[in-house]
Amino acid sequence: MEAAMDTVAARQATGHKVNAVRPVGTRAVLAELGGTPGVLALQAQLLEHPLPGQLDVLAAAETVMVTADSAVSARRIAAQLLRLDLTAPVQRDGGLVVIDTVYDGEDLAEVAELTGLGIDGVIAAHTGQPWTVAFAGFAPGFGYLVGDNEALNVPRRSSPRTAVPAGSVALAGNYSAVYPRRSPGGWQLIGRTSARMWDLDREQPALAAPGSRIQFRAVRETVQLAAEPRPEGAATKVASGLRIVSPGLQSLIQDLGRNGHSSLGISAAGALDRASLRRANRLVGNAPGAAGIETVAIATVAGGLTVQAVGDQVLAIAGAPADLAITPPAGPEAEPARRTVPMATPFALLDGETLSIGAPTSGFRSYLAVRGGVAADPVLGSRSTDTMSGIGPAPLAAGQLVASGGDSESGVVGNPELQPEFPGTGVTVLDVVPGPRADWFDAEALESLTRQDWVVKPQSNRVGMRLDGTPLQRTRDGELASEGTVAGALQVPPEGLPVLFLADHPITGGYPVIAVVVDSQLDRAAQVPIGGTIRFRWAEPGSTQQPTPEPTTPEPTTPENTAAEHEVSN
Repeated sequence: MEAAMDTVAARQATGHKVNAVRPVGTRAVLAELGGTPGVLALQAQLLEHPLPGQLDVLAAAETVMVTADSAVSARRIAAQLLRLDLTAPVQRDGGLVVIDTVYDGEDLAEVAELTGLGIDGVIAAHTGQPWTVAFAGFAPGFGYLVGDNEALNVPRRSSPRTAVPAGSVALAGNYSAVYPRRSPGGWQLIGRTSARMWDLDREQPALAAPGSRIQFRAVRETVQLAAEPRPEGAATKVASGLRIVSPGLQSLIQDLGRNGHSSLGISAAGALDRASLRRANRLVGNAPGAAGIETVAIATVAGGLTVQAVGDQVLAIAGAPADLAITPPAGPEAEPARRTVPMATPFALLDGETLSIGAPTSGFRSYLAVRGGVAADPVLGSRSTDTMSGIGPAPLAAGQLVASGGDSESGVVGNPELQPEFPGTGVTVLDVVPGPRADWFDAEALESLTRQDWVVKPQSNRVGMRLDGTPLQRTRDGELASEGTVAGALQVPPEGLPVLFLADHPITGGYPVIAVVVDSQLDRAAQVPIGGTIRFRWAEPGSTQQPTPEPTTPEPTTPENTAAEHEVSN
């Protein structure tokens, strides 16, 4: 495990100052401040005057996470954050948004008991004050609302729900929120609304942006307004591309993702195995970031992705190895002869021919690239499907026509390539670095994280891999204020079973992150199948470049100092 300076404390000074900086993986840092005013001041300064290497800024309850373009940039940003004098005023001039709410949530009775207010008292307290959107996070349109009534301060659920209905009105800590779409969540549900919190058809997609004021109004029932009709244009005829015969278990359009939109509550999304998508694109002569198809199939579910060529196509399949069979179009003669093609090799799929991708022999996700890339309307600069936010193309369905585009950058196709070994029935070892909240766990819990084998549960998806094993015990009680997080983070809810965040993860979370998988191994992590086994290993010193403020003098890595916080004066 890398001997990194996990926390750097700054001297106290008048005005807003960054109190400490913690690394989040290898390319992001978390600045801790005294409260919301300091958070908003730092966010405003970083957006107006970006630091060298800064890619994205995400404000949360008491922290600001800054994502960098490299580990070196992250180190420099960490040092610079401690020297900033945050004196810029923050303007918050949002308008008033009234949200009609039916108070019949699943957790309303429990919240009434926790607060001692009773059900009527909870409703009165929630509707009897204006709320202000302090910051956005978790998902597009999810605003963290702050109010003045401390009586509604309740903890999150000990185990998050795998699916919270869209429009759910909820409480957690000092915050209230409305879930903009169906998604996982651990907040206490007290009601529901039909208000559309996020709508890409609006000029401003978010109903309530940071600074907006919200007034909840109790009603007996809500009326669902019909969505405004989209303007009808001429039907687009797909002249060349692929017809989806069967999408298999799940097939999605993915490119390399949409970075830089965390302030809107939007994660990067994109291919989970980035190297495999790049390899498939390279083989057909596409740009590395051209959109392709990410597909999942398992042996226990019959049928994987099957596509039929509309016009002659050049394809390549990379990622989890599987049998690839091509069937010519049926004719009046005898049954057409099938032929097979290898993985990681460009091949022609002629007009009318059908390609079937079997279940992987190892790994979990395969990537189909078509010469020219998949043509789809970009959303915020990317064609990727974000399963958490619902942004991007819908999952592929049988009968759908997928057009090929113009993202080829070479006049020739690539040579066949060797693929890496993919996770199979054995144990997959993943290197991790300490998380920003490793100090919420004692040495025994840190050892337990790496001593045992974790099994990937069936509830896993592109948002995160839910792991089963011996629960990890915290040394701290209470709630962690929501803060920014990254793909690869190992978040530990109160029940003690970690969740490994993947590309569609919520951008903020309220459970402590004990460790973070190093960025270079995220592709491999995403290929571990359901029921597969993972063992975590502390990264060797020097094998990663975890961001730490400069200059620092690393200590030798030992079990005793693995999660220790080393402080220096600024």
